Amino acid sequence: MNVKERRGQRRQAVTIKEVADLAGVSQMTVSRVLNNSEVVRENTRKKVEEAIRALNYRPNLLARGLAGGQALFIGLVYNNPSNSYISEILVGALNQCRSMGHYLVLEDCRSDERHADQRSVVERIAAAGLSGVLVIPPLSEDNALLDGLRAQDIPAVVIAPPQGRTDFPSVSIDDEAAAEAMMLDLFEQGHTDIAFIRGDEAQNAARRRYRGYLTALKAKGIPVRQEWIAKGDFNYRSGMSAAMELLSAPDRPSVIFACNDDMAAGAVAAIQAQGLKVPADVSVVGFDDSSIASGIWPTLTTVRQPISQMASRAVELLAERVGSDDPSSEVVNATLGIELVHRQSLQCLN
Repeated sequence: MNVKERRGQRRQAVTIKEVADLAGVSQMTVSRVLNNSEVVRENTRKKVEEAIRALNYRPNLLARGLAGGQALFIGLVYNNPSNSYISEILVGALNQCRSMGHYLVLEDCRSDERHADQRSVVERIAAAGLSGVLVIPPLSEDNALLDGLRAQDIPAVVIAPPQGRTDFPSVSIDDEAAAEAMMLDLFEQGHTDIAFIRGDEAQNAARRRYRGYLTALKAKGIPVRQEWIAKGDFNYRSGMSAAMELLSAPDRPSVIFACNDDMAAGAVAAIQAQGLKVPADVSVVGFDDSSIASGIWPTLTTVRQPISQMASRAVELLAERVGSDDPSSEVVNATLGIELVHRQSLQCLN
């Protein structure tokens, strides 16, 4: 479609991607021209300015903010079922954006079909004219989505990336080692009858935490009891259902280890609904140390995943990436540490 045809039709506003395509440059280069960056070569700047005039491109509110200074508009793309996890991510990202003078824009994909074509998500991100995006689980494990972001030249930082994928800057923890550390702690407290509530098997974090559980049992010489393994979906209700299933087994476990805190909280509710007490009858431990862990009673023993700090670090990495003059600079894949937090939901049997 030529420019005259474009002007003769009513259509949506021209996007920064269309400007980049016409000028034969990346979207980041267009953003730098809008920012009056000195790192853009003069001939490249002229091509971009000519494309802007030819397309009658008018930067939206986000782009105008970029043109006025160093502020970035950072998108947060998510469809995580755990409200507690999302809340922690938002706290870390918002605080870091505020301290650095950037802005956070939310893109909620929870209403999308799980296996839907991710092109529409990428197109929405590209049309928004954002400086870059943060991608959190489980979207961060979607290779099709990540490939789409790369194809559109959209800067991104991934929290908990797919196994072996290091082409995007990322922030993560060692989920398998963390789950194994919790198991070793349970052994030290005298527990050997340990049930496990798995998370969504489509998520790498769930698979890694389950591997940590199995590895610890094997190292201790404890056989795996399939009736003590239940499936969850990383939300409160699935934790309740899974715990009900575990409690119906012929032998009751002494502790239930849930793959995240939301499911652990559901397990506590299920135990109490059966007229049992936590931890006197059954102990419960979780994973994440999200806000729900200290908001229920009894408070939850859990693995502290530094969720807010991960989001904060991701904002820093994205700002560094966007501001870098060298697009081929080293990609940073940061791994943060964890710790065990002991509260009232775990009984020591020794």
